[in-house]
Amino acid sequence: MSGTLYLIPNTLGEGDADALAHVLPVPVRQQAAALAYYIGENAKTTRAFLKKVGTERPIQEIEVRELNVNTPPADIDKLLAPILAGTDAGLVSEAGCPAVADPGALLVRRAHQRGVKVVPFVGPSSILLALMASGMNGQSFAFNGYLPVDASERAKRLRELEQLSRKANQTQIFIETPYRNRAMLDALIAGCAPSTLICVAVDLTLPGETIVTRTAADWKKQAAPELHKRPAIFLLLAS
Repeated sequence: MSGTLYLIPNTLGEGDADALAHVLPVPVRQQAAALAYYIGENAKTTRAFLKKVGTERPIQEIEVRELNVNTPPADIDKLLAPILAGTDAGLVSEAGCPAVADPGALLVRRAHQRGVKVVPFVGPSSILLALMASGMNGQSFAFNGYLPVDASERAKRLRELEQLSRKANQTQIFIETPYRNRAMLDALIAGCAPSTLICVAVDLTLPGETIVTRTAADWKKQAAPELHKRPAIFLLLAS
């Protein structure tokens, strides 16, 4: 009989055990502490996460394997092999919920194909937290990942997303590399219609958490929060 693949949420930024306890329910931490096999994007940071969780066995006795953007698809079955042999495992992302905008989705898909039970646990998702706090449409929304880096291509994509939002009354959500956050906000303010709502959610669940929703016109009139090198989620809703 195969083991179970548990999807273990992580924190959305650096923090100690107290910070982890703030965002992960007790049953999640208990299950995370009991597992002897982990799959994560980075072995070092996965072990740091386990240290904060407080494991039932010494961390050096816990097997940790990596699954990231550099993992060949052919290696997915190798990661799944201990689970098929009966070992319960935890899948953990660098931040937030595993398998959401995360390479762990490949492992979860393969687990279903091989008949492995998959159990998702409750934890912070920056995408959903930003949507909840934005005041935008939570009935219809789309996550678009990263937008083009090139300024003209990014502006074109933003126009497309704004048109889609207006036509479908759908919230559009996307992210950016932290050091390009300001360029993204500037592009939104410059390219969107004055009445389009723009939300920037920064450092979610962290001490510096800042969430601001304004029309594009109001963003032009008021100061923006400091965004440089801070994890951020961007949302827009056109009327």
